[in-house]
Amino acid sequence: MKKFILNLLVNGIALYAAVALVSGIVPQNSNWFSFLWLALIFGLINAILKPILHVVGCPFIILTLGLGALLINSFLFYLAGQIGTRFGVGFTVAGFWPAFFGALVVSIVSFILNIFIKDDDKHKRD
Repeated sequence: MKKFILNLLVNGIALYAAVALVSGIVPQNSNWFSFLWLALIFGLINAILKPILHVVGCPFIILTLGLGALLINSFLFYLAGQIGTRFGVGFTVAGFWPAFFGALVVSIVSFILNIFIKDDDKHKRD
């Protein structure tokens, strides 16, 4: 449960950073509670659709030397914002490039924050 909450907070901070740093992404609400709900939606979309899209798009990803994965991430970022708008916590994206840079910011911020979060399960011995 602790890891779930930490991942939710990391995704919320990363989504907030993307909305704050990338012009062309306009949030519906700017309070932290809405970003936590949006992080939950983003996490569910990534958990369900990302593996399917990576398997289906594997030839495209290999053909583009991994750049196809960035396109998939951009689509999932855009989709999370659109689904979030249905619940009043999402954001609108002005086009492809804001979605691309938003997904890139989310990936970088999540990576950096996850470096500082220690996984207790790896250090436990049974």
